[in-house]
Amino acid sequence: MLNIVLLEPEMPANTGNIGRTCVATNTRLHLIEPLGFQINDKMLKRAGLDYWDKLDVRIYDNYQDFLDKNPGAKVYMATTKAPKAYTHVQYEPDCYIMFGKESAGIPEDILLENQETCVRIPMVGDIRSLNLSNSVAIVLYEALRQNNFEDMNLKGHLTKYDWK
Repeated sequence: MLNIVLLEPEMPANTGNIGRTCVATNTRLHLIEPLGFQINDKMLKRAGLDYWDKLDVRIYDNYQDFLDKNPGAKVYMATTKAPKAYTHVQYEPDCYIMFGKESAGIPEDILLENQETCVRIPMVGDIRSLNLSNSVAIVLYEALRQNNFEDMNLKGHLTKYDWK
């Protein structure tokens, strides 16, 4: 199972959207405190719609608590500061993909300790960053694609008609 890690997320709507994406992809969500909202925040639930109760979510007191409870985890760190694109690594089926808080990203001291697993989403010009929930979806779906969308429904269906 793939894992998405949010380090100190600040916006409940982003976390709710990410939670919904995790449910749809059978991905575990890890939240590292402090959070910029309460877990029962109505904006969090609204963004996650009625999927939040189906979410496999783990909460940690801080970054060190996350490391202590996930020893040996292969953690990719998504950051605008990385020289390597997110498509230039091979994501293991049980890896962790970490994203930092909306206002500051992952702290640079953590990035320096994990240089070999830092990845970026390419952008043009001076754009600072993409929305957090969009960034998670982009990188997560690349990891899912690399793992052949294991256990995912690959066939769509029409409600009134049949595909030819």
